[in-house]
Amino acid sequence: MERIVKVSCIRHVYPDRTAVHLCGLDMVVDRGDRVAIVGPNGGGKSTMLHHIIGLLRAHEGEVDVFGVDPARDYARIRERVGVVLQNAEEQIIAPTVRDDVSFSPRNYGYPSARVREMVDEVLAELGIAHLADRVCHYLSGGEKRKVALAGALVTRPELVILDEPFEGLDPRSKHEMIDLLNHLHDEHGLSIVYTTHEVNIVPLVSNRVYVVCRDGVIFEGTPEQTFAQRELLEKVGLEQPTLAELSYLLGRLGVKLDLPSGVADAARMIADALSQGARITEGEPQT
Repeated sequence: MERIVKVSCIRHVYPDRTAVHLCGLDMVVDRGDRVAIVGPNGGGKSTMLHHIIGLLRAHEGEVDVFGVDPARDYARIRERVGVVLQNAEEQIIAPTVRDDVSFSPRNYGYPSARVREMVDEVLAELGIAHLADRVCHYLSGGEKRKVALAGALVTRPELVILDEPFEGLDPRSKHEMIDLLNHLHDEHGLSIVYTTHEVNIVPLVSNRVYVVCRDGVIFEGTPEQTFAQRELLEKVGLEQPTLAELSYLLGRLGVKLDLPSGVADAARMIADALSQGARITEGEPQT
């Protein structure tokens, strides 16, 4: 697999002298990966992303994105990387949706006709073509997040970086965002890196997970491997996803179950296990 991102043992000191040292494991992204960065608040998730997109320059360590240091030479990769910040409103700067989504290609020098074509394509793909002439200020939170995502994707980047993309969204908007990200990965091979504290979403979107905290980057694995680390998750103040907890408790009752990808998958796996003769032992599982 082609490696497109590597973050190795970075140390950053903020103006208030707060130091973040993300050492331990290297954080790497291969082409086509969907990477979740999880950890407690203040553990360094956003610091990691801000180094990847060149907003911060590491005082120590190495950051490599498509072969360049983004803090020093981001212009060389700007069309290959899309970014959605944690607060979408701060990223939306134009009065209307069309104006905002067209901002990057216009500033990159694309012809006007091509810009309009690019904007129409991405708005249609994200299901928000009807918002094209709407005033951004009056959009809902979910709509603003989609507009910010459209602005990040309009130049068809190879990698998209999202900081807490599900925060503040209602359940329907969260499911729409999950479906969108999976569609973009499946249809375009888009590589995705995102931070989140919503562990229940991670198995639905990711193939690789990094756990970061004040001790650094302390674990890397698949969602199944990561959420099997009960003691490690407790140490950094993270809960297991509900379905991972279900799998664990069923195992203690005698029913072996891998981490389901969703509720329907869990129901199917339980039905399959029972149809194959699994029996639940008496008594309550120990949590």
